[in-house]
Amino acid sequence: MTSHQTTQTMKPATAAKKLGVYLPATPAEFQEGVVSRAELNALQADPPAWLQDLRRNGPHPRPVVAAKLGISISGLARGGITEALTTEQIDALKQELPEWLQKERATQAEVRKEAARIKEKNAERAAESKP
Repeated sequence: MTSHQTTQTMKPATAAKKLGVYLPATPAEFQEGVVSRAELNALQADPPAWLQDLRRNGPHPRPVVAAKLGISISGLARGGITEALTTEQIDALKQELPEWLQKERATQAEVRKEAARIKEKNAERAAESKP
């Protein structure tokens, strides 16, 4: 018996998400085809000029925008940001530091602090339960 190995492929949207880029800003040939695991690995290892430019200047997808601003994706929505932003637009928001962004950063800091506290408490419990 011979085993038949099929090439693992993904939709362009999945590949764009894994690459951290905004799909509508990618070249048409990327958007219209399927991406194999090998092609994705090649794009990650040696990104072409269009991918480097998208990563550097955007437009960036919401998870990237949220990370660059130091807030959650929900925080973006609460701040009224629903579309992809360029690096220039993100930098302008950081300079302006609107009230909603300050509030969301404070909220995110509290969430991180609480997560660290819970992790530490769980570590203490685990250490106590060991003989």
